[in-house]
Amino acid sequence: MRVGRHARGRRFLSAAVATGLVLSAAACGGDDDKSDEASAPAGGGALKGTKIEVAAKWTGPEEANFRKVLQAFEKKTGATVTYASTGENTDAYLGPRLAAKTPPDVAILPQPGLMQQYAAKGSLKPLSAAVVAEVGTNFSPYWKELGSAKGQTYGVMVKAAYKSILWYRPQVFADAGVQPPVTFDELVKAAGTLQDSGTTPFTLAAGPQDSWTLTDWFENVYLSQAGPDNYDKLAKHEIKWTDPTVGKALQTLAQIWGKPDLLSGGVATATKTKFDESVTQTFGQNKAAMVYGGDFAAANIATTKAKVGTDAKVFAFPKAGGTAPAILGGDIAVALKDGKGTQELMKFLASPEAGKVWAGLGGYLTPNKGVAPDAYSDPVAKQLITQLQQAGDAARYDMSDLTPAAFGATPGKGEWEALRTFVQRPSDVKGTQAKLEAEAAKAYE
Repeated sequence: MRVGRHARGRRFLSAAVATGLVLSAAACGGDDDKSDEASAPAGGGALKGTKIEVAAKWTGPEEANFRKVLQAFEKKTGATVTYASTGENTDAYLGPRLAAKTPPDVAILPQPGLMQQYAAKGSLKPLSAAVVAEVGTNFSPYWKELGSAKGQTYGVMVKAAYKSILWYRPQVFADAGVQPPVTFDELVKAAGTLQDSGTTPFTLAAGPQDSWTLTDWFENVYLSQAGPDNYDKLAKHEIKWTDPTVGKALQTLAQIWGKPDLLSGGVATATKTKFDESVTQTFGQNKAAMVYGGDFAAANIATTKAKVGTDAKVFAFPKAGGTAPAILGGDIAVALKDGKGTQELMKFLASPEAGKVWAGLGGYLTPNKGVAPDAYSDPVAKQLITQLQQAGDAARYDMSDLTPAAFGATPGKGEWEALRTFVQRPSDVKGTQAKLEAEAAKAYE
């Protein structure tokens, strides 16, 4: 059974809000928005008198922003929409309600694996032809397929977290005469120049509970070198982890992971460092020039004196091969009950109209092609969505979240621990591949 990675999901969902440099006044909290919801005009739309319940794990500003999207739907259709928070464990909330046959009309799921689990149980309602058409118009075939199971389309990718970036301290780069690298070879060269200038290049979060960062490093390098087709095959275990493409990616990563002087505190410190610490060490304690973190690292930077957009900037994860990597996490809306109101809401969530409302509030990204960069309210989001759109059909969902949880989402086991061990023994490429394959074979049985 595939389950959500809850600790990591919190970073995806709550921290993504901080990527918006300035949230609009509409995002000031849940209570005010509840009163707004209660007073939303019913209007005379086609769904007047229709009640729809939506469940998601968002709270605080994210919930407030999503309520604004739902209010736009209410004003357009006349429907009344209520919101329920699932808490961090989405399955624990939805499971009993599904068993009791009292599910919400629409649920937002934190990973595709959970959607596949519910589809296999017959818990989801296929999207109507009109909704499928909307998805086909606004999303690339990959994102449509990600929301499908056994030929049926069930989900709409409504919100994304962008994971193909590195955060850096621009002043340190300028002092060393370093420009943001475009290729992985340039990244290695820049690291050497920074080291020569007296600044440690990287902090690396490779602690037992946070080795998911290592899977993200791997995914970016692998997608770039091996290409989207091999990425898909490896995610499904249609090619083995002993494949030469995996070995090449590990050898590439070893150019950084295998040089302890490039890592703050060396390997011993890196293999104990938590994700939050890696970010604050870089921007709060000035221990390094760069850190991996995806867009959601902005929340951690906000706890320091560094300002996102000035003291902390991002550059695209450098190309290690012929493909510019674009790795996403995100949230998928699904229908759990039949009804015109349910399908109309799903169609709205798949539309550029909903995306534009959300983009204007901050803390939001979407692979919806109909939402142009100009719709986003902050410069970091504009930069990231441009990178995502340039990636086009090559963009891919986080591989470790597509695999069985026993392999890709369990601290101290599977891919997490195999890559953590590789940081400690970066010359053992073959041994690492063998360990990865053995763990994957067990998980996919």
